[in-house]
Formats: sequence, C-alpha cells, structure tokens
Amino acid sequence: MRTGMIPLVMSLGLLTGCTGIPSGTQPVTDFELDRYLGEWYEIARLDHSFERGLECVTASYSLRDDGGVRVVNRGYNLEEQAWDEAEGRAYFIDEEDVGRLKVSFFGPFYGGYNILELDDDYQWALVSGPNRDYLWILSRSPQMDGVTENRLRERAAEMDFPTDELIDVAQGDSCPN
Repeated sequence: MRTGMIPLVMSLGLLTGCTGIPSGTQPVTDFELDRYLGEWYEIARLDHSFERGLECVTASYSLRDDGGVRVVNRGYNLEEQAWDEAEGRAYFIDEEDVGRLKVSFFGPFYGGYNILELDDDYQWALVSGPNRDYLWILSRSPQMDGVTENRLRERAAEMDFPTDELIDVAQGDSCPN
C-alpha cells in the first residue's frame, strides 16, 4: 500500500460501527452481486481525505474465498505522479439481494456501502457511505454520457446530498497506463 492511501485506512477506521445508510434513502433491491463484480470507474465523488488528489480512480470487485467481496480501489496521484492502491473486503449487511454492504480496509472496522441507484444493465451506479458525506457516481466505462450523469446528480440532490460539492474525476485519455 502506498502512503497516499494510509489516510483511507485511517478514515475508514474512524467509521467503526458506521455501517448505516443515510436517513430517507433506500438501497436497491433485486441486487445481483455477480453482475456487479468487475471494474467500475469513478465519474464523480464528494471530497474526502482518503481520495484527495486522486484522479483515474477505479474500484474492482471480485469474490473472496470466504463468500465476501474483494475490493481494490486504485487512483493516480497527479502531484506524486504515482498510483495509490488499497485493498479491502466487503460483506452483505442484510439479504444478498439488497445492495447494502459493509466494507473494511483496516481490521475489524467497517463503513457502509449503499447502492442507491443502479441501472438494469449494471452499467452505472450511485453509491453512498453511511451518511451524506460520502457519495460516488460510478460507471463501467471511463466516460459517462451527460444525460445519465445529470440524472444521477439530480437524483442525489433529491436525496439531499450536497451535489454542488461533487468533484469530477478525470478518466480515459488523461490517465497514465
């Protein structure tokens, strides 16, 4: 793990017991983990210390031997000109057909991972943490069409997330190999 991801580990450690879901929101139902696995590109996010300064951010999900989900978050630090990576694990909180998991990047400390919107083809998702301080717009491709992104931003605003604070994440051609 690169030093830039240490704040990620420390921040998630502070989320001990924070596996909740923002009040007034609901996770998706009829969720199929097998369809969600694979690589996702971060299109936009709310700012937080553990991803500050990172562009070209991806999240990769795969099955673990213990039935959980292996999570690998990776982003490029433009200032350091280096990749940062953190590996964690996630487990369902409720039923396995509900898009609500707990994720840990450090020991027994878990934070909420709540899939609030997900298209039928599993090509984009709107994900929150345990409260309205954490929000991500994810896509299966490095670029998301503007209509879909705007709809997700509007939906997040309807759920009282501070969408005016979303940070656009560079992807595609601006990312090193």
